Amino acid sequence: MSTCPVSVIIPTYNRAALLPRAIHSVCKQSLSCAEIIVIDDGSTDNTRDVLKAIKVQSKTPIVTIHTDNNGVSAARNLGIKNARFDIITFLDSDDHWNRKKIEKQYQRFNCQDQYPICHTREKWLRQGKHLNQKLKHLPRHGDIFSQCLELCTVGMSTVMLQKSLFDEVGLFDESMNCCEDYDLWVRLSCRYEFLLIDTPLIVKEGGREDQLSHIYRLGMDEKRIYSIKKLLDSGCLRPPQYELAMKEFERKIRIFSNGCFKHGRDETGNEYLQLYRSYTHEK
Repeated sequence: MSTCPVSVIIPTYNRAALLPRAIHSVCKQSLSCAEIIVIDDGSTDNTRDVLKAIKVQSKTPIVTIHTDNNGVSAARNLGIKNARFDIITFLDSDDHWNRKKIEKQYQRFNCQDQYPICHTREKWLRQGKHLNQKLKHLPRHGDIFSQCLELCTVGMSTVMLQKSLFDEVGLFDESMNCCEDYDLWVRLSCRYEFLLIDTPLIVKEGGREDQLSHIYRLGMDEKRIYSIKKLLDSGCLRPPQYELAMKEFERKIRIFSNGCFKHGRDETGNEYLQLYRSYTHEK
């Protein structure tokens, strides 16, 4: 079986029951990856034992790194730093890949030099039942900066990208306990166009209480406002992009502030409105 120079990074935390499915979906690819890097982010279940058993059986080299529970951003960053190959892919430990994922993506990615990042569509499941995605959630091709500002339309487990991009835009923001993917995509999409393979090559299952989107759902708006603020302050945006970012900055702040006022958090709501006014005055 052919092998391509791709490093697969899988962060995990207390998902010993799901992790084998994710890893096996990588090992069974029609085009093999060069290495799998699993970062065990301080799991307290039997993840270590599960990984030992999988490594014995796997023909694909598996590197395991055990760390304290520092969060998914730190785990992915550790994987990036330890990756030996120039092309990176990510797989969340509760997702799994179509058998042709790497083959189809690598073939397209490898012959499209103008696109340093590639993503695919996803198949969404909830409790085993298929979910139809709303139009706004569907991934896009090309210049997707405006879509990335609005919401996260790039699935982490769908992405293949050049490792060198992290030298330019930075690694995952380790201060963010959620929306770290949104934060990276806005930093990348303001600089590069994205190549889309318009086929569902990922199976993503939602609805579990251990998912970050469930645990931190009340703080996600705040994190996205923070990401846009960083972008506005970065100096990397062209004038049209800056205008788009400001519009979304205002929209998200007004939604968040209205929610604060509704729930008696007037001080926080006013602080965010003042934050927006400071940008309209200064910029």
